[in-house]
Amino acid sequence: MARHLVIGNGKLLVNLDQTCFIRDIFFPFVGQLNHVGGHYCRFGIWVEGVFSWLDDPEWCFELDYIPDSLVTNIIGRHERLGVELYINDGIHQRESIYIKRVVVRNRHSESREVRLFFHQDLMIEGSEVGDTAVYYPENHTLYHYKRSNYFMFSGMSDEGGMMQYSTGIKRFQSAEGTWRDAEDGTLMGNSIAQGSVDSTISFRSFVEPDGESDFYYWMSVGSNLEEVKRLNQYVHDNHPEKLLSRMVIYWKHWLRRAETDLGNLPPEVEKLFKQSLLLVRTQVDERGAILAANDTDILAYNRDHYSYMWPRDGALIADAMSMAGYQSVIAPFFHFCANALAPEGYLFHKYNPDGTVGSSWHPYIVQGSRRLPIQEDETALVLLALWKDYERNGVIELPQSLYSNLIRKAANFLSDYIEPSLSLPKPSYDLWEERYGIWTFTAASVYGGLMAAAQFTDLFGDYERSDRFKETAQNLKQGMLKHLWDEESGRFARGLIQRDNRWVKDMTLESSMFGVLEFGVLPVDDYRVVQTMGAIKEGLAVKTDIGGIARYTNDYYFQQSGEIDKVPGNPWIICTLWVANFEIDSARSLGDLEGPKATLCWVAKHALKSGLLPEQLNPYDGSPLSVAPLTWSHATVVQSVCKYAAKFKELSSSNS
Repeated sequence: MARHLVIGNGKLLVNLDQTCFIRDIFFPFVGQLNHVGGHYCRFGIWVEGVFSWLDDPEWCFELDYIPDSLVTNIIGRHERLGVELYINDGIHQRESIYIKRVVVRNRHSESREVRLFFHQDLMIEGSEVGDTAVYYPENHTLYHYKRSNYFMFSGMSDEGGMMQYSTGIKRFQSAEGTWRDAEDGTLMGNSIAQGSVDSTISFRSFVEPDGESDFYYWMSVGSNLEEVKRLNQYVHDNHPEKLLSRMVIYWKHWLRRAETDLGNLPPEVEKLFKQSLLLVRTQVDERGAILAANDTDILAYNRDHYSYMWPRDGALIADAMSMAGYQSVIAPFFHFCANALAPEGYLFHKYNPDGTVGSSWHPYIVQGSRRLPIQEDETALVLLALWKDYERNGVIELPQSLYSNLIRKAANFLSDYIEPSLSLPKPSYDLWEERYGIWTFTAASVYGGLMAAAQFTDLFGDYERSDRFKETAQNLKQGMLKHLWDEESGRFARGLIQRDNRWVKDMTLESSMFGVLEFGVLPVDDYRVVQTMGAIKEGLAVKTDIGGIARYTNDYYFQQSGEIDKVPGNPWIICTLWVANFEIDSARSLGDLEGPKATLCWVAKHALKSGLLPEQLNPYDGSPLSVAPLTWSHATVVQSVCKYAAKFKELSSSNS
């Protein structure tokens, strides 16, 4: 499972796989709706009577992006056909337009006719029921539509526009789709189909010996026919080549806000840092939702997906992007959370990109006992991320606009949702959404959220509230040190669970105990932090050639091994970087930064060839597991690099 190339602009997101097939088209929200749903929009070539789709194993690809941009840079070679393809894909930075440029290079010593075939396998609004695909003679295009979603397909070569087209029925009875019609190099020309439909269009050129020819293919997306006609004409009027160049220029300028002095980090880490910033941008909807991931191959495992806004992921990603200088990108996220907040002041498990509540597996009642189906850390982390953003950027208008409908409401909930006998948060689900109890990570995040709220209320002169939030936070800290620190093992417990009507420690070794440091409960040099992080580094290390840090001991999710002593769980990118972040924070000399530098190199090494990062790795061969790209993985790279650069600068100046 993986999406190897991702491009987007905050309202249109397109994912491609390792064979350059489009697998997902999200519009008008990033992550909602998916108009392909993981099926295959194929891309093929016909050369003098021989046809090949690009998923033929004889193709060899190099997948990448044009440096510092969200325009792909792909090379495909097919020795037997004697052709090379140089491919660029991009989405316009403002308009809902996808453009593909294909340069076909003829490696034979005679001129040859080449035809390119582009297949559109849409399931508009996530369903194959009631779609229409139709040839449109007015502008010699082909478009698909259903209700208020229109997709117009066009292109050109040096021979002119579309050569042939066909529409037809797919995946119904014996009909496979029009892509089968393409394999003889000729399309039937059926001009309309409705129901479960697809379409294919083709373009032709004659390529000289050792010469090359340019092809362009584009898709315009809108809510009605007139809108996609206008966008299609916009591509014609400006030429797709110029528009792709403008996309590259735009993203290069967009990256200029990022830190450029990265100390002694090598080029591959610098490249991953920039690419991570760009990839996070593709997963942020312009209306505020920050999506966890949009790789629909995960549907094969659970019949659900990661195309949700988890407030946990969103807050941590927003914090990383704020740290990197992209406050304007993530400001709408906080307004999204304010609008999503329940009347009682908490955030639910997860949300759809349009702000509606997402699917959940957290029940309201278990064995007759009622419970609040939330992860409390999600509410707390939003407040903490908002305060850290204000500390960095000083934009007081943002928290002021959120003061009554987010900050005060959420903080009141956090300060009231306390187990008085423990001075700890009442039970909720843990950050991994798996178990119910009182968790060290959650308690640490609530402490950070309450301290953030105390700072905000103080900022706005609301001193009584500030004192109350601060007092609750300090009591909570004492509760953590009393009930969650375990003197015998010399580290924090994962949390407390109820057993026989009493609270007992869950001593499972858990990487997220890093939150005690991250959310400000204790300083980096406190012995309890040092010992806990030491236990994580040693006890959750994956002892194979792949390496990395697991989430927790005996992690079951996509588990690849029963050798718990050797492989406590699959290595996760974020958990491995949490240890690196601790090492950065605790570094006292430039030599102390060698460990986290090596970790960042490890992450770069285990990215896909295109630079995308998965959620976790197979502990034996390093292949991606679960979804890719995971936004949280890329955001944690951004955070770690920013931390590293700042610490390197600090230590260099102190040594000079």
